[in-house]
Amino acid sequence: MIYILLFILLFAAELAYFRIANHFNIIDKPNERSSHTSITLRGGGIIFYMGVLLYFVFEGFRYPWFFAGLTLIALVSFADDIHPQSTKIRLLVHFVAMILLFYQWGLFTLPWYFMLIALVFCTGVLNAYNFMDGINGITGAYSLVVTGALWYINRYQVVFVDPKFLYVLMLAIIVFLFFNFRTKAKCFAGDVGALSVAFILVFLLGRLIIKTDNYSYLVLLAVYGVDTILTIVHRMVLKEHIFEAHRKHVFQIMANELKMPHVVVSSIYMGLQALIAIGLFAFSSHGYLYLSVVCVALSVVYVLFKKKYFRLHYKEES
Repeated sequence: MIYILLFILLFAAELAYFRIANHFNIIDKPNERSSHTSITLRGGGIIFYMGVLLYFVFEGFRYPWFFAGLTLIALVSFADDIHPQSTKIRLLVHFVAMILLFYQWGLFTLPWYFMLIALVFCTGVLNAYNFMDGINGITGAYSLVVTGALWYINRYQVVFVDPKFLYVLMLAIIVFLFFNFRTKAKCFAGDVGALSVAFILVFLLGRLIIKTDNYSYLVLLAVYGVDTILTIVHRMVLKEHIFEAHRKHVFQIMANELKMPHVVVSSIYMGLQALIAIGLFAFSSHGYLYLSVVCVALSVVYVLFKKKYFRLHYKEES
Protein backbone atom coordinates (compact mmCIF):
# COMPACT_ATOMS: atom_id res chain seq x y z
CA MET A 1 0.00 0.00 0.00
CA ILE A 2 2.81 2.43 0.85
CA TYR A 3 4.32 2.00 -2.61
CA ILE A 4 0.97 2.60 -4.28
CA LEU A 5 0.67 5.84 -2.32
CA LEU A 6 4.23 6.80 -3.24
CA PHE A 7 3.48 6.14 -6.90
CA ILE A 8 0.41 8.37 -6.75
CA LEU A 9 2.39 11.06 -4.96
CA LEU A 10 5.19 10.94 -7.54
CA PHE A 11 2.67 11.00 -10.37
CA ALA A 12 1.01 14.08 -8.86
CA ALA A 13 4.42 15.72 -8.34
CA GLU A 14 5.28 15.22 -12.02
CA LEU A 15 1.97 16.75 -13.09
CA ALA A 16 2.60 19.68 -10.76
CA TYR A 17 6.01 20.18 -12.32
CA PHE A 18 4.43 20.29 -15.79
CA ARG A 19 2.28 23.22 -14.66
CA ILE A 20 5.36 25.00 -13.33
CA ALA A 21 7.33 24.29 -16.51
CA ASN A 22 4.47 25.57 -18.64
CA HIS A 23 4.16 28.73 -16.56
CA PHE A 24 7.88 29.55 -16.64
CA ASN A 25 8.38 28.35 -20.22
CA ILE A 26 10.90 25.63 -19.34
CA ILE A 27 10.93 24.02 -22.75
CA ASP A 28 13.25 22.26 -25.17
CA LYS A 29 13.33 23.83 -28.64
CA PRO A 30 14.63 21.55 -31.42
CA ASN A 31 17.70 22.60 -33.36
CA GLU A 32 19.83 21.13 -36.15
CA ARG A 33 21.45 18.72 -33.67
CA SER A 34 18.20 17.52 -32.07
CA SER A 35 16.54 14.17 -32.70
CA HIS A 36 13.07 15.64 -32.10
CA THR A 37 11.04 18.15 -34.10
CA SER A 38 8.56 19.72 -31.69
CA ILE A 39 8.79 21.96 -28.63
CA THR A 40 8.55 19.85 -25.46
CA LEU A 41 8.67 20.46 -21.72
CA ARG A 42 12.17 20.07 -20.31
CA GLY A 43 13.23 18.84 -16.89
CA GLY A 44 10.67 16.08 -16.33
CA GLY A 45 13.51 13.97 -15.00
CA ILE A 46 13.39 16.03 -11.81
CA ILE A 47 11.08 13.25 -10.64
CA PHE A 48 14.17 11.08 -10.03
CA TYR A 49 15.38 13.57 -7.43
CA MET A 50 11.87 13.86 -5.97
CA GLY A 51 11.74 10.10 -5.50
CA VAL A 52 15.03 10.05 -3.61
CA LEU A 53 13.89 13.07 -1.60
CA LEU A 54 10.78 11.19 -0.46
CA TYR A 55 12.90 8.19 0.48
CA PHE A 56 15.34 10.41 2.37
CA VAL A 57 12.58 12.07 4.39
CA PHE A 58 10.49 8.99 5.15
CA GLU A 59 13.39 6.62 5.87
CA GLY A 60 15.16 8.65 8.55
CA PHE A 61 17.60 10.64 6.40
CA ARG A 62 19.68 7.66 5.29
CA TYR A 63 22.75 8.22 3.09
CA PRO A 64 22.93 11.96 3.94
CA TRP A 65 26.22 12.74 2.18
CA PHE A 66 25.03 11.10 -1.02
CA PHE A 67 21.77 13.01 -0.80
CA ALA A 68 23.63 16.29 -0.30
CA GLY A 69 25.70 15.57 -3.41
CA LEU A 70 22.60 14.62 -5.39
CA THR A 71 20.92 17.85 -4.33
CA LEU A 72 23.86 19.88 -5.65
CA ILE A 73 23.80 17.97 -8.95
CA ALA A 74 20.04 18.45 -9.31
CA LEU A 75 20.14 22.17 -8.48
CA VAL A 76 22.92 23.13 -10.88
CA SER A 77 21.49 20.89 -13.62
CA PHE A 78 17.99 22.30 -13.24
CA ALA A 79 19.43 25.82 -13.34
CA ASP A 80 21.26 24.85 -16.52
CA ASP A 81 17.99 23.57 -18.02
CA ILE A 82 16.40 26.96 -17.39
CA HIS A 83 19.38 29.07 -18.47
CA PRO A 84 22.86 27.85 -19.52
CA GLN A 85 25.29 28.04 -16.61
CA SER A 86 29.02 28.64 -16.60
CA THR A 87 31.03 25.50 -17.31
CA LYS A 88 33.33 26.36 -14.41
CA ILE A 89 30.40 26.58 -11.99
CA ARG A 90 28.98 23.25 -13.14
CA LEU A 91 32.35 21.52 -12.89
CA LEU A 92 32.94 22.93 -9.41
CA VAL A 93 29.52 21.76 -8.21
CA HIS A 94 30.05 18.32 -9.74
CA PHE A 95 33.42 18.03 -8.02
CA VAL A 96 31.96 18.94 -4.61
CA ALA A 97 29.10 16.48 -5.16
CA MET A 98 31.58 13.72 -5.95
CA ILE A 99 33.60 14.46 -2.81
CA LEU A 100 30.40 14.11 -0.77
CA LEU A 101 29.64 10.85 -2.56
CA PHE A 102 33.14 9.53 -1.87
CA TYR A 103 32.68 10.33 1.81
CA GLN A 104 29.38 8.42 1.82
CA TRP A 105 31.17 5.47 0.23
CA GLY A 106 33.92 5.62 2.83
CA LEU A 107 36.68 6.08 0.27
CA PHE A 108 38.70 8.35 2.52
CA THR A 109 39.67 5.31 4.59
CA LEU A 110 40.99 3.46 1.52
CA PRO A 111 44.25 3.90 -0.44
CA TRP A 112 44.48 7.08 -2.54
CA TYR A 113 44.11 5.32 -5.90
CA PHE A 114 40.52 4.38 -5.06
CA MET A 115 39.73 8.10 -5.18
CA LEU A 116 41.27 8.35 -8.64
CA ILE A 117 39.36 5.33 -9.92
CA ALA A 118 36.13 6.68 -8.45
CA LEU A 119 36.68 10.12 -10.00
CA VAL A 120 37.18 8.62 -13.46
CA PHE A 121 34.17 6.32 -12.97
CA CYS A 122 31.83 9.08 -11.76
CA THR A 123 32.88 11.59 -14.40
CA GLY A 124 32.54 9.00 -17.15
CA VAL A 125 29.06 7.81 -16.15
CA LEU A 126 27.66 11.32 -15.66
CA ASN A 127 28.96 12.47 -19.04
CA ALA A 128 27.80 9.28 -20.76
CA TYR A 129 24.27 9.69 -19.44
CA ASN A 130 24.21 13.33 -20.50
CA PHE A 131 25.49 12.49 -23.98
CA MET A 132 23.08 9.58 -24.45
CA ASP A 133 19.94 11.44 -23.39
CA GLY A 134 18.69 12.35 -26.85
CA ILE A 135 15.54 10.44 -27.81
CA ASN A 136 12.24 9.56 -26.20
CA GLY A 137 12.46 6.86 -23.57
CA ILE A 138 16.15 6.00 -23.73
CA THR A 139 17.22 7.44 -20.36
CA GLY A 140 14.25 6.07 -18.44
CA ALA A 141 14.16 2.66 -20.13
CA TYR A 142 17.89 2.06 -19.79
CA SER A 143 17.89 3.21 -16.16
CA LEU A 144 14.97 0.94 -15.34
CA VAL A 145 16.90 -2.07 -16.63
CA VAL A 146 20.01 -1.14 -14.63
CA THR A 147 17.95 -0.51 -11.49
CA GLY A 148 16.12 -3.80 -11.97
CA ALA A 149 19.42 -5.67 -12.26
CA LEU A 150 20.70 -3.97 -9.12
CA TRP A 151 17.49 -4.96 -7.32
CA TYR A 152 18.04 -8.61 -8.33
CA ILE A 153 21.62 -8.52 -7.06
CA ASN A 154 20.52 -6.86 -3.81
CA ARG A 155 17.70 -9.35 -3.34
CA TYR A 156 19.35 -12.62 -4.30
CA GLN A 157 23.14 -12.19 -4.22
CA VAL A 158 24.50 -9.54 -1.87
CA VAL A 159 22.76 -6.79 0.11
CA PHE A 160 24.49 -3.49 -0.59
CA VAL A 161 21.69 -0.94 -0.15
CA ASP A 162 18.32 -0.56 1.55
CA PRO A 163 15.88 -2.33 -0.84
CA LYS A 164 13.28 0.40 -0.29
CA PHE A 165 15.64 2.83 -2.00
CA LEU A 166 15.54 0.70 -5.15
CA TYR A 167 11.76 0.38 -5.06
CA VAL A 168 11.25 4.13 -4.81
CA LEU A 169 13.75 4.77 -7.60
CA MET A 170 11.96 2.31 -9.88
CA LEU A 171 8.63 3.98 -9.15
CA ALA A 172 10.07 7.38 -10.08
CA ILE A 173 11.49 5.97 -13.33
CA ILE A 174 8.15 4.35 -14.22
CA VAL A 175 6.33 7.64 -13.65
CA PHE A 176 8.80 9.42 -15.92
CA LEU A 177 8.49 6.73 -18.59
CA PHE A 178 4.71 7.14 -18.62
CA PHE A 179 5.21 10.67 -19.93
CA ASN A 180 8.42 10.18 -21.92
CA PHE A 181 8.31 6.70 -23.49
CA ARG A 182 5.99 7.79 -26.28
CA THR A 183 6.11 8.68 -29.96
CA LYS A 184 5.34 12.26 -28.90
CA ALA A 185 6.80 12.75 -25.42
CA LYS A 186 5.05 14.93 -22.89
CA CYS A 187 8.44 15.88 -21.38
CA PHE A 188 12.17 15.33 -21.67
CA ALA A 189 14.46 14.40 -18.79
CA GLY A 190 16.66 17.47 -19.20
CA ASP A 191 20.08 17.76 -17.60
CA VAL A 192 18.43 17.53 -14.18
CA GLY A 193 17.04 14.11 -15.07
CA ALA A 194 20.00 12.63 -16.93
CA LEU A 195 22.62 13.77 -14.43
CA SER A 196 20.51 13.03 -11.35
CA VAL A 197 19.73 9.44 -12.34
CA ALA A 198 23.35 8.95 -13.41
CA PHE A 199 24.54 10.16 -9.99
CA ILE A 200 22.05 7.83 -8.28
CA LEU A 201 23.18 4.81 -10.30
CA VAL A 202 26.82 5.72 -9.66
CA PHE A 203 26.06 5.71 -5.94
CA LEU A 204 24.45 2.28 -6.15
CA LEU A 205 27.08 0.70 -8.38
CA GLY A 206 29.83 2.16 -6.24
CA ARG A 207 28.34 0.64 -3.08
CA LEU A 208 28.03 -2.71 -4.83
CA ILE A 209 31.60 -2.69 -6.14
CA ILE A 210 33.04 -1.59 -2.80
CA LYS A 211 31.01 -4.23 -0.96
CA THR A 212 32.07 -7.06 -3.28
CA ASP A 213 35.43 -5.79 -4.60
CA ASN A 214 34.15 -6.91 -8.00
CA TYR A 215 34.52 -4.45 -10.88
CA SER A 216 32.84 -6.76 -13.37
CA TYR A 217 29.52 -5.22 -12.30
CA LEU A 218 30.47 -2.34 -14.62
CA VAL A 219 28.97 -4.52 -17.35
CA LEU A 220 25.61 -3.16 -16.17
CA LEU A 221 26.53 0.06 -18.00
CA ALA A 222 28.25 -1.61 -20.96
CA VAL A 223 25.90 -0.47 -23.75
CA TYR A 224 26.08 3.19 -22.79
CA GLY A 225 29.76 2.92 -22.01
CA VAL A 226 30.85 1.41 -25.33
CA ASP A 227 28.64 3.74 -27.39
CA THR A 228 29.94 6.81 -25.54
CA ILE A 229 33.65 5.90 -25.55
CA LEU A 230 33.76 4.80 -29.19
CA THR A 231 31.78 7.83 -30.33
CA ILE A 232 34.30 10.08 -28.59
CA VAL A 233 37.13 8.19 -30.29
CA HIS A 234 35.33 8.46 -33.64
CA ARG A 235 34.91 12.22 -33.24
CA MET A 236 38.56 12.60 -32.30
CA VAL A 237 39.51 10.74 -35.48
CA LEU A 238 37.29 13.18 -37.38
CA LYS A 239 39.09 16.02 -35.54
CA GLU A 240 35.88 17.36 -34.02
CA HIS A 241 35.45 19.13 -30.69
CA ILE A 242 34.19 16.30 -28.50
CA PHE A 243 32.15 18.57 -26.19
CA GLU A 244 30.12 20.20 -28.97
CA ALA A 245 26.60 18.94 -29.70
CA HIS A 246 26.41 16.31 -32.43
CA ARG A 247 24.34 13.45 -33.86
CA LYS A 248 26.94 10.72 -34.30
CA HIS A 249 25.92 8.24 -31.58
CA VAL A 250 24.55 4.95 -32.88
CA PHE A 251 21.11 5.67 -31.40
CA GLN A 252 21.05 9.07 -33.16
CA ILE A 253 21.85 7.55 -36.55
CA MET A 254 19.17 4.92 -35.96
CA ALA A 255 16.59 7.60 -35.09
CA ASN A 256 17.59 10.28 -37.59
CA GLU A 257 19.17 8.70 -40.65
CA LEU A 258 17.42 5.30 -40.50
CA LYS A 259 14.15 6.93 -39.39
CA MET A 260 13.50 4.31 -36.73
CA PRO A 261 10.84 5.33 -34.14
CA HIS A 262 12.35 6.63 -30.92
CA VAL A 263 10.55 4.06 -28.80
CA VAL A 264 11.94 1.25 -30.97
CA VAL A 265 15.51 2.52 -30.64
CA SER A 266 15.11 2.96 -26.89
CA SER A 267 13.66 -0.54 -26.63
CA ILE A 268 16.69 -1.95 -28.48
CA TYR A 269 19.10 -0.31 -26.05
CA MET A 270 16.94 -1.40 -23.11
CA GLY A 271 16.64 -4.97 -24.36
CA LEU A 272 20.33 -5.31 -25.17
CA GLN A 273 21.36 -4.12 -21.71
CA ALA A 274 18.77 -6.44 -20.15
CA LEU A 275 20.23 -9.44 -22.02
CA ILE A 276 23.72 -8.44 -20.88
CA ALA A 277 22.49 -8.25 -17.27
CA ILE A 278 20.95 -11.71 -17.54
CA GLY A 279 24.24 -12.99 -18.94
CA LEU A 280 26.04 -11.53 -15.93
CA PHE A 281 23.85 -13.58 -13.60
CA ALA A 282 24.39 -16.71 -15.72
CA PHE A 283 28.18 -16.29 -15.85
CA SER A 284 28.74 -14.69 -12.47
CA SER A 285 31.67 -16.99 -11.71
CA HIS A 286 33.51 -15.60 -14.75
CA GLY A 287 32.64 -11.93 -14.29
CA TYR A 288 35.78 -10.32 -15.71
CA LEU A 289 35.90 -12.62 -18.72
CA TYR A 290 32.23 -11.89 -19.35
CA LEU A 291 32.84 -8.13 -19.08
CA SER A 292 35.67 -8.38 -21.61
CA VAL A 293 33.65 -10.47 -24.07
CA VAL A 294 30.67 -8.10 -23.84
CA CYS A 295 32.80 -5.00 -24.43
CA VAL A 296 34.57 -6.58 -27.41
CA ALA A 297 31.28 -7.79 -28.91
CA LEU A 298 29.62 -4.39 -28.49
CA SER A 299 32.66 -2.68 -29.98
CA VAL A 300 32.55 -4.94 -33.06
CA VAL A 301 28.84 -4.25 -33.52
CA TYR A 302 29.47 -0.51 -33.14
CA VAL A 303 32.23 -0.48 -35.78
CA LEU A 304 30.24 -2.60 -38.25
CA PHE A 305 27.17 -0.39 -37.78
CA LYS A 306 29.16 2.80 -38.34
CA LYS A 307 30.90 1.36 -41.43
CA LYS A 308 27.54 0.53 -42.99
CA TYR A 309 25.42 3.53 -42.01
CA PHE A 310 27.64 6.49 -41.13
CA ARG A 311 27.66 7.56 -44.79
CA LEU A 312 23.97 8.44 -44.37
CA HIS A 313 24.93 10.93 -41.68
CA TYR A 314 27.35 12.65 -44.04
CA LYS A 315 24.68 12.78 -46.78
CA GLU A 316 22.19 14.42 -44.40
CA GLU A 317 24.75 16.99 -43.21
CA SER A 318 25.67 17.90 -46.77
